[in-house]
Amino acid sequence: MPHENVALMRRWFQEVWNERRAATIDELLHPQSVCHADGDVLRGIAEFKARMYEPFVSALPDVRVEIDGIVADGDQAVVRWRAVGTHTGEGLGIPAAGRTGSFLGMTWVRIRDGKLIEGWQCSNIPEVVRGLAAPGGT
Repeated sequence: MPHENVALMRRWFQEVWNERRAATIDELLHPQSVCHADGDVLRGIAEFKARMYEPFVSALPDVRVEIDGIVADGDQAVVRWRAVGTHTGEGLGIPAAGRTGSFLGMTWVRIRDGKLIEGWQCSNIPEVVRGLAAPGGT
């Protein structure tokens, strides 16, 4: 199972974030999923898309995520990642700054029947977004 979970996480980051395949979210995220992301809780596929995925990729349409490491054991996997993107869209609720933001994070997921059922994300995304919004920015 650990090898399958590593492949699942690689596919998630590549297809969802780097290739912008929203259909992969429908395929890999469990309908009753719970996502604990930087102090927020998102429940289910629709809420994940509406409150995390769509705002982020519309604000940073060129965002690229690189996986720095994955550890998997049983029904869980942990991914250490970094991302970079240019803030050219309005999706994060702030005017486009035209500046590049660099993000670091770690995502820990629990997997059930080949789908992400629960996840925890810690990252510097909120801090970087605040910096992009500030005069002079990040």
